[in-house]
Amino acid sequence: MIIGKFVAIVVIGYLLGSIPFGLIVGKLARGIDVRGSGSGKTGATNVMRAVGTKFGILTIVLDVVKAITAVLLAKLIVGDDLMLLGSIPAWQVAQVMTGLSVVAGHVWPVFAKFKGGRGVTAFFGTMYAICPPAALVGTEVLAAVALGSRRMALGSILGMTATWCIMIPLTIAYGLPPIYLAYGLAGMALVIYQHRDNIKRLSQKTEREIF
Repeated sequence: MIIGKFVAIVVIGYLLGSIPFGLIVGKLARGIDVRGSGSGKTGATNVMRAVGTKFGILTIVLDVVKAITAVLLAKLIVGDDLMLLGSIPAWQVAQVMTGLSVVAGHVWPVFAKFKGGRGVTAFFGTMYAICPPAALVGTEVLAAVALGSRRMALGSILGMTATWCIMIPLTIAYGLPPIYLAYGLAGMALVIYQHRDNIKRLSQKTEREIF
């Protein structure tokens, strides 16, 4: 029974993550496929460049909401009456598995021929469900750096790093489950890896500006 629930939450997480809101917004707003513009991604930054700022913001909101929904559903489906490895609540494991599947779905969406975004908004959405204080600090860092440097990739990388760094004292001093800290590191690593071309351009000072 519990195995079936875990399979279900992973599948649900991946399918929700696969909803290509950037692609949908581009089609409805301008009748274009955003994958044919800029970075070729379906993420909010490329939507901003191809369609407009307000539509990029709408994409951010929708992508964050889908990730939050998936992680909250994981706890609801698995329940809170089972422990794994003696002391880890099964729902925490479920949320971590779902978080990774949401990010994977966002990056490799089955509904968009496996060509999605870089996973930033999906990652932050899962973090808002798992550890809101860290996600809030990370979002503030992302916004400040991105607007100051006009480089969304730089803001995203530093914002995710800040999110994880905040999780460390929360784990040591305030009882945040260590499994969430491990998830933060794994999710951050996956998304930063998706920015490897941006990192190269940043080092060469040729990275595209947000607008």
